[in-house]
Amino acid sequence: MQKGMRLNDGHITYLAVLAKKDAARRGFLSKKSSDNTKWHSKWFALLQNMLFYFESDSSSRPSGLYLLEGCVCDRSPSPKPSAKECLEKQYYFTVTFNHDNQKALELRTEDVKDCDEWVAAITQASYRNLATEHETLMQKYLHLIQIVETEKTVAKQLRQQIEDGEIEIERLKSEIGGLLKDNEKIQSNPEVPPSDDDTEIKKIKKVQSFLRGWICRRKWKTIIQDYIRSPHAESMRKRNQVVFSMLEAEAEYVQQLHILVNNFLRPLRMAASSKKPPITHDDVSSIFLNSETIMFLHQIFYQGLKARIASWPTLVLADLFDILLPMLNIYQEFVRNHQYSLQILAHCKQNRDFDKLLKQYEAKPDCEERTLETFLTYPMFQIPRYILTLHELLAHTPHEHVERNSLDYAKSKLEELSRIMHDEVSETENIRKNLAIERMIVEGCEVLLDTSQTFVRQGDKNHLVVLANSASHDKSSIKHLLLNPITERSGVSHRLHPDGGARGHR
Repeated sequence: MQKGMRLNDGHITYLAVLAKKDAARRGFLSKKSSDNTKWHSKWFALLQNMLFYFESDSSSRPSGLYLLEGCVCDRSPSPKPSAKECLEKQYYFTVTFNHDNQKALELRTEDVKDCDEWVAAITQASYRNLATEHETLMQKYLHLIQIVETEKTVAKQLRQQIEDGEIEIERLKSEIGGLLKDNEKIQSNPEVPPSDDDTEIKKIKKVQSFLRGWICRRKWKTIIQDYIRSPHAESMRKRNQVVFSMLEAEAEYVQQLHILVNNFLRPLRMAASSKKPPITHDDVSSIFLNSETIMFLHQIFYQGLKARIASWPTLVLADLFDILLPMLNIYQEFVRNHQYSLQILAHCKQNRDFDKLLKQYEAKPDCEERTLETFLTYPMFQIPRYILTLHELLAHTPHEHVERNSLDYAKSKLEELSRIMHDEVSETENIRKNLAIERMIVEGCEVLLDTSQTFVRQGDKNHLVVLANSASHDKSSIKHLLLNPITERSGVSHRLHPDGGARGHR
């Protein structure tokens, strides 16, 4: 038989005294009795994740203690007052514990502000929240320590350079003083013609000066060439190339989002508001979802990248990713909706007016013969692109670099988000391929607009593209169709574009 847990009464009393002095929240509350029949007024004190209650505010020993770790505190509706209860308005809230066989704590106050403050204080009374905040502050503290150490190293180098400069200045001062003394001697004895020895000495000095300059330049050139050929310099060059390539890719991606929003989203919104709309506002929202928000986010990120490039060769990118990471969860919503958006688009294309309007938008020069499905697919590959870029950056970033840990943390967060998104991508690829095949058929093919069709394979004119209905496995219901330049199915002819290969479905 399991024994009951023993608590140190003196320790609990000490904590109760601390709670009365340093409590985050204290005051009188009405507590419902264990038999759910009566309400008793008690004096409560909240200390960290412990809630003490006393018979009165002058009591030295607590009447009870509740551990609030993991609890849920919410406002609860007021029950109907009985004839015996006071008619004054009461405000109720409940503390629900996650422990087994632990009854919920029901409390009430006479002031709505007091009730809200108690609910907020109990909700925040969690050691886990303090531990999370402590971990975040420690990461920032370690990052600042790395920056301080880097600054100390740079300051030490600058001090050494200043000391070397002062030594060189003293040497030049002494040399200038000697030359001034020689000049004074020459001016004090103008009648004495220079001897042959003085002329030879001047020539020797000129040769020595030339040799010293040549040796200094040669030594400096050797130092520069050794650094240029060093692995560190090569790594920094490759790192800069990765950053420049990232800037170009980000500019291209922002342009793609700009075309998606300005050439498709906003015109279709206006079309949905016309007298005879070819598409509804709900369908526009389902197809594009948060594309405009994604565009605004990456425009800000792109401007930040341009500002970093302007400060070259000092390229600091970690803070940009720190700003970007918390906002990338919108991609998860976009990926989750992507399959549904393609289904809605396939359904809307069955409307001739919408299909005609969509082809007009896709024929614009900015689209470069790319379809709306292509532009809707671009955001699906942006997170993997960032992961590859961070892999390359880390491969060419020294381990003692100040940004190493921050970039590694950003990569791990992006990989975690990519794993979540990956499971929702494969099915959207199938719909996109079916739509591409449907576009090759001049008169269209409603069978390929059925989103339950599964793309299997595609070949040239001597092979067969098989589309299997994923919802049916009855072999007796499978039909084969070989689509040549002119094909027939149920008496209906489908003409393929000249550049289309053999097509088929079952």
